[in-house]
Amino acid sequence: MHRKFGKSDIVKIAFDAMLQNGLEPDFSLQAEKQIASLIVPSNESGQDILDLTSLLWCSIDNDDSLDLDQLTACDVQADFSVIIYVAVADVDALVKKGSPVDDHARNNTTSVYTSAHVFPMLPLPLSTDLTSLNPDQNRLALVTIMKLDAHGKVINSTVERALVRNKAKLAYDAVSAWIEGESDLPLAASDVPGMEQQLRCQDGVAQKLRLRRHRKGSLEFQTFQPHAVFEGERVVAIKQQEQNRGRQLIEEFMIATNACTANFLADKGVASFRRVVRSPERWRRIAEVASEYGYALPDEPDAEALEGFLAARHKADPLRFPDLSLVIIKLMGSGEYVVEVPGQEAIGHFGLAERDYTHSTAPNRRYPDLITLRMMKAILTNSLAPYGVDELEYLAAHCTRQEDAARKVERRVSKSEAALLLGPMIGSHFDAIVTGHSDKGTWVRLLTLPAEGRLIRNIGKIKVGQQIKVKLVLADVERGFIDFERM
Repeated sequence: MHRKFGKSDIVKIAFDAMLQNGLEPDFSLQAEKQIASLIVPSNESGQDILDLTSLLWCSIDNDDSLDLDQLTACDVQADFSVIIYVAVADVDALVKKGSPVDDHARNNTTSVYTSAHVFPMLPLPLSTDLTSLNPDQNRLALVTIMKLDAHGKVINSTVERALVRNKAKLAYDAVSAWIEGESDLPLAASDVPGMEQQLRCQDGVAQKLRLRRHRKGSLEFQTFQPHAVFEGERVVAIKQQEQNRGRQLIEEFMIATNACTANFLADKGVASFRRVVRSPERWRRIAEVASEYGYALPDEPDAEALEGFLAARHKADPLRFPDLSLVIIKLMGSGEYVVEVPGQEAIGHFGLAERDYTHSTAPNRRYPDLITLRMMKAILTNSLAPYGVDELEYLAAHCTRQEDAARKVERRVSKSEAALLLGPMIGSHFDAIVTGHSDKGTWVRLLTLPAEGRLIRNIGKIKVGQQIKVKLVLADVERGFIDFERM
């Protein structure tokens, strides 16, 4: 008799995957003691801390997010320029460098998100309460203030310490549905006078920023991001995260903030912790892929030309675009953290077509953002730099490694979640697309469910992108293996 698997088994698989990849699934006893001693948010005050609580701040995040890292607000000027405010939680106010909680965050460097269990970088009493920008609570933040012209170009920017207050906790999908005219304004926003106009303005600015980015060659991918839905021990569905206007609004403001943060640190003449994607060394192979679709790319790496190719393929064949996205992403190489010092030529972020870029907007969830926040606070408070260049160099390599480890955990667990859902469907037939060949076999992606697996029998002549019918023959939850045979 086959053993019946459930959510608790997926959680155990996730814990084991964390340990196997050098990540700590639990907080130390010392960290737990530190958490117990923190019972109220930071109440720091001073002349250098602005009171911006009167602005119409709101948070927009996932439906189930409780670790709120950033708020946004805007103010239209008489000359039709717009001031965009992005507040980032001052996590350092309670999580000091070298403390037990910081040691845990420094080791893992990121929150690890699986559908069955979340491994937070910071303890929940902090990340979802005392250092979270929760509704109707005054919180300390670093606020990036950006002035944009009528075309969405950032004219100038600055950073200030400030007290902020979230007026409305909102979610991507609900905000997007309202923007698209598919539903009413969410109640949390409609209850706040002026919030509707705020959101309309922010959406308009975000779309202008998005257009400018793509004109510069910022790349637009569509990746495979399955998310399991559980009811008790049972997984009842696997959903694919959709890009929408709500996500675009926050994405654009965060990208702009990260660029302004990098410029702020550079202008102050200090080393900075940059997020980079190098100019692709395998550009020739990328050009060969494009040529297979009848598209000619230049001989040298050109982000604008690559974005033109990707946009054309997305329009021509949206069904297969996620698979093409994955191919190009692998050929480009993943992002990494590096340290850049004033006067050094910037490596830049090829994928975003940004010369100066850092991670600064999610200090509850990502350690590089907490590092950058501390460096900015030191400048704003005329304090000693919290990190030397040698320590930053070590942390850059460490954060890159651990972020990759976290992605491995998330991928490993998602495979077991998919196997759990498909387990009762052994013998069922599905429409699928061939996504790749490797030494380990041929891989397919189902069209009716966001799940992938290996093709093991009756393969025959086949090519990537081909649509075929398959039968499910194996769904191994423990190992995360899903196998099909061709019909």
